[in-house]
Amino acid sequence: MSQTHDANKQSSTATVVEARESLVLIQIDEDASVKKNEVGFICVGDERLKAETLRIRGRTADMQVFEDTTGVRVGDKVEMTDEMLTATLGPGLLGRVFDGLQNPLHDLAEEHGFFLPRGVSAPPLPLDEKWEFKPVAKVGSRIPPGGVLGTVQEASFTHKILVPFNEPEPVEIAWIGDGTFTLNDPIARIRSGDVERELTMLQHWPVRRPIPDPLLRRRFAERLYPDEPLTTGTRIIDTFFPIATGGTGCIPGPFGAGKTVLQSTLARYAAVDVVVVVACGERAGEVVETISLYPETKDPRTGGTLMDRTIIICNTSSMPVAAREASIYMGVTLAEYYRQMGLKVLLIADSTSRWAQAMRETSGRMEEIPGEEAFPAYLDSSIKSVYERAGVIQCPDGSHGSLTMIGTVSPAGGNFEEPVTQSTLGTVKTFLGLSYDRAYKRFYPAIDPLISWSRYLDQLKPWLSRELTTTWVDDVAQLQELLRKGDSINQMMQVTGEEGITLEDFITWQKSVLVDMAYLQQDAFDDVDACMPRERQLESMRLIKRLVDREYPFANRDDARDFFTNVIGLYKNWNYSAHGTAEYDRYKAELELATTEIKEVSP
Repeated sequence: MSQTHDANKQSSTATVVEARESLVLIQIDEDASVKKNEVGFICVGDERLKAETLRIRGRTADMQVFEDTTGVRVGDKVEMTDEMLTATLGPGLLGRVFDGLQNPLHDLAEEHGFFLPRGVSAPPLPLDEKWEFKPVAKVGSRIPPGGVLGTVQEASFTHKILVPFNEPEPVEIAWIGDGTFTLNDPIARIRSGDVERELTMLQHWPVRRPIPDPLLRRRFAERLYPDEPLTTGTRIIDTFFPIATGGTGCIPGPFGAGKTVLQSTLARYAAVDVVVVVACGERAGEVVETISLYPETKDPRTGGTLMDRTIIICNTSSMPVAAREASIYMGVTLAEYYRQMGLKVLLIADSTSRWAQAMRETSGRMEEIPGEEAFPAYLDSSIKSVYERAGVIQCPDGSHGSLTMIGTVSPAGGNFEEPVTQSTLGTVKTFLGLSYDRAYKRFYPAIDPLISWSRYLDQLKPWLSRELTTTWVDDVAQLQELLRKGDSINQMMQVTGEEGITLEDFITWQKSVLVDMAYLQQDAFDDVDACMPRERQLESMRLIKRLVDREYPFANRDDARDFFTNVIGLYKNWNYSAHGTAEYDRYKAELELATTEIKEVSP
């Protein structure tokens, strides 16, 4: 193997002296040593419960247990492994469902049934499956850490077998294989000085440590910053609140506001190669829906199913707290692994509120000084440390990989002022705030354009100006200002009625309604409108700008209302029409006509 890894390896022992739900206090043996974040196993009869060291104080240590601790008693033996919580990396990860410790849930269900006994585990990847390995490196060549040894075909992707990331310097290839191998078979032999050792297609990485950016190993190198938007096919995101490829975003919103539907749409249509979904605490019913839906959903990018290029980390709200807390780190590590191959990866964490609540429970049991609303004082730094693992890297072979991270947040009562939401907003650069009022009106997506924002607009301006139009950012700013004016006028009308505002203000409000109803909203269940390519978004943007920029000689409010109601209907029908069809051309022609003349204006 590329690294020594044996979950059952015992390097030191300890004894349980206290158990508080998922937290266990251990006494370390005199001749043993324990490290922070080291993994150990608590022996309860024939069961071995996996745990992680959180804090060490002298000869005692606190460990969070990833299983139900019923039956754990004072005096139980603890076997330490001298290893961190690690992810197993290699071909075969795509299309699989893991728990937060990377146990394959389907394999465990087949062996133990749907009610899993505690203390059981299984290899994350099928070790007996054979892969056709094609070497890229040559004997005698020196390959840097993260460099490509060879490739295997995984689903529709060319999976690159990489030099272990923890190598301190480039390695010399003494021998490299060519043919069919299992994951444990040697596929290369590397030389370091006079010492040679074998590599397999597997390697392991501690999940709480970011996989290093190869570029940053060089002196005076700077981190690459995202300069290209992530195309999602959702107009309000791509146009008003873009997320950069390799950037970060969050989707906070109350229950029932459409977070799950929106994340499914992003997973299906976003311009990425690999999707990692981390269900770190959602209700089991929603996770089951995701697991059931993805294998049946056609992937518009590959023609296969969406599950073929997806990894799901499943830790529902009913699973142990410690495993829920670890799941997001496991998901990020798997996402980083595919990024190191030069692929575009999207990680969706649903929802980070449950992850933060898991940290709060563990912190409370450790009797740490609490922060706001009893969350740990280090909540802000923990959230930042996760989102900072997103980014764009330059791989040793010259390709560029990216990890885009989007977290959904479920603040109680839709209160965006609570600590998890505020800490997240201080970290990410795109905020897509979902509104209960818009969701109640059946608006989709229920992203509120008046509270949402993106700090990427200026950063992405060169790309937007070059690929779309030089006035794109200014056009977006004008439409956002129109929406704000329309909202102010609408609030005034709630008090005074339509008669209390001028005809000019009424027309301005109707223009804002047109932008909202015809452009910002989409139909997630329509094959055409669910995803709009950027070229068509540009075409639609130009048309709607012409509609709202022109002056309208209406004599009264009824004429204005009738006109804009008709235009909204035409626009929606145009959105539903596939490009190049007769309906598409007909509705576009009628909308073009509406930008130049007004019919049936009252005298």
